[in-house]
Order: sequence, then structure tokens, then C-alpha cells
Amino acid sequence: MNEQRPLSALPSVLARAIAFGSVLVAGLAGALIGFTLVDLQCEGACDVPNAIGLVIGAGTGALGMGVVAVLVLRAVGEWKELEDKQ
Repeated sequence: MNEQRPLSALPSVLARAIAFGSVLVAGLAGALIGFTLVDLQCEGACDVPNAIGLVIGAGTGALGMGVVAVLVLRAVGEWKELEDKQ
């Protein structure tokens, strides 16, 4: 029984889960960097500036890694599609 499966550029579930996890880790790293960057420069009551640095850092880190993850998943999907055609 040699069943033919339809061609798909969709990456595996494991690849998508790893990409999602990497976006979360990058968001956490960005939050830590943003918080620390503001915390080092601020004197006195710094709760609001620290929170703003944390949110902007997290968003920037997650967004950047999201772009990278999408590009990698697309490349893997195209690679898989080319392998399936052979």
C-alpha cells in the first residue's frame, strides 16, 4: 500500500511548536533587555518607565523573532515540497 499524500508546504507540527516557543523566548529576552535598559538609566520612581521598557522590549523581541520564524517555516515548507516532488 503506497498511499500518495497531497503535496503540502505546511511545516510539521513540531517545527511550528519550536517556532512558537522561540517567539516566546525572544519576547522574554526582549522584555528583560528593555526593563534593564530603562532601569539602569532611571532614578527615583521608575515603575512606569520600567513597565514601558518591558512592554516595548517584549514586543520588539517577539516581533523580530516572529519574522524570522515565518521565514524559516516557509523555507522548510518549500524544501519539503521540493523533496516530495522528487
